[in-house]
Amino acid sequence: MQVGIDVGATKIESVVLEKDGQEKHRSRILCPKNYTQIITSIRDIHRQLEQEFKKELPIGVCHPGVHSPQTGLVKNAPNITWLEKKPFQNDLRKALGKEVFCENDANCFALSEAIDGAGKHYKIVYGIILGSGVGGGLVIDKKIVSGPNGVAGEWGHNQIPYFAAKKENFDSSNPREAEIESFLSGLGLAKRFNKLYGKNLKTNEIFELNRKHDLDAERFIDDFKVNLAMSLSSIINILDPDAFVFGGGVSNEIDFLHEIDSLVRKFVIGREYEGVFLKPKYGDASGVRGAARLGRSATY
Repeated sequence: MQVGIDVGATKIESVVLEKDGQEKHRSRILCPKNYTQIITSIRDIHRQLEQEFKKELPIGVCHPGVHSPQTGLVKNAPNITWLEKKPFQNDLRKALGKEVFCENDANCFALSEAIDGAGKHYKIVYGIILGSGVGGGLVIDKKIVSGPNGVAGEWGHNQIPYFAAKKENFDSSNPREAEIESFLSGLGLAKRFNKLYGKNLKTNEIFELNRKHDLDAERFIDDFKVNLAMSLSSIINILDPDAFVFGGGVSNEIDFLHEIDSLVRKFVIGREYEGVFLKPKYGDASGVRGAARLGRSATY
């Protein structure tokens, strides 16, 4: 058995996973907005689980951002600012008095789906996270590829392809406005739609209008499909994954993966692609399940 912990902006979720993937425990609590209290909460959860199962349990933790290989401090965790620039993994090891495996939440999502989820039959699995932001995780042969700087898979911070960007009236002095995340994330979609049409809608409401054939929403979501396909084609042309697995709140709204499948072929080299576009087997639970797999799966 191994404990998996998922630290999010609002919750700390825990799971105890058997080697065969069977869940023996699952629970969640509200996430404190204080660094020291997060450490204490994880320590207490782990102690309670060891007492409950009457054995020592290895532990893996997933969270937004990554530990910088250079400094050991968390970086790129904008939605959990109280983790930013903190030695999270080292402090957890001290508090628990044992090895603690920490990894980015998108990487853990991809790992879970690659091991026994929707992507288990594929060699190169790319986890696509479309939520309030845009993230990604790369798994090859059931191992996370994080890279020497810990940022492998972070496609959302690449620039949107030119043919998408040229239609937009954005501030060219702010490069982040032209990032993929600004075009495909939940926050980015709502901001752009409301600016274009003078409305005040949430992302799920925009997708619902699209399903009801509202003309403005249909045009907007049609552009979203093309932007998504162009952005995915860049990943394909570089890495050639044989499976994409989609997670996150925006992905939950997508019921047109077959269209993305067709559109991608317009932009990839040779206009051929034999990979698949999949919904996750474990949904939002894949992050915490992947965390529980960390001690058993090496990373590059």
